[in-house]
Amino acid sequence: MTKSDGRERLLIKIVYFDEESASDLLDIVAGGKETSSTEQTKERAAQVEAEAGAKAAAKFNWLPFFGGSAEVGAAASASAVGRSILAKTLSNTILTDYLSKKDELKGIDRLEGLTVTARSDSAAYMKMFTPYLAMLKIDELPVNLAELDSALISAKGYYELVGQSADGVKRILRFNIQAFRNNYGLVDLGRMRLIFHGINVGRASESSLTMQAEMAPGTPPAPLTGLEVVDGVSPASSALLDVYDVILAGVEYGG
Repeated sequence: MTKSDGRERLLIKIVYFDEESASDLLDIVAGGKETSSTEQTKERAAQVEAEAGAKAAAKFNWLPFFGGSAEVGAAASASAVGRSILAKTLSNTILTDYLSKKDELKGIDRLEGLTVTARSDSAAYMKMFTPYLAMLKIDELPVNLAELDSALISAKGYYELVGQSADGVKRILRFNIQAFRNNYGLVDLGRMRLIFHGINVGRASESSLTMQAEMAPGTPPAPLTGLEVVDGVSPASSALLDVYDVILAGVEYGG
């Protein structure tokens, strides 16, 4: 990744990476040619898992009470380690493959200089704060606050934020809630200077991001009332914005 003046810019922090979408793109470009490489990675991870299990069992087999059940427990623990190694190895393999071949992947736009926010009446805004609501105990509320966060995750896999550039142009950025890395989340995106790789998947109005619109899809926005016009509600909220499914978000050095 380079600047217009020729200076190289390197990604030094990955905040978000939708590896399933990236894997699909890599498969399309490779035409199935990379299957053998993926299988080799899986086989190597499985070998590491088996070796870890054997070492764990050998370490404790001299104990008089170490029997079959203990061996099973050690093997299960080693198996968990192996699965973790496999998942991380595959994840990092997809990431490095994506970064090395991104120039071959058609339809990916690089977005930078965006201020990312969530509408205060949107599902994304609510998702930012529901983890904290579990600490509250308000008996009068008809909603179980402790279950609200998990309910939002079950109901909606992608969350939309609004990205605005310095010239005022807005875009809708969609994030897979499961694709954040290093314990980052939606709330962190507005605090960082990030670059985004995204695929333009369509257009939508900013007003379609509200919880009311989510609950009643397909309902046209209500016309502005005289009071809303006086209060300065902008009709631009009904204008169609480009919608991007974000593949990667990160911090660059040298930008």
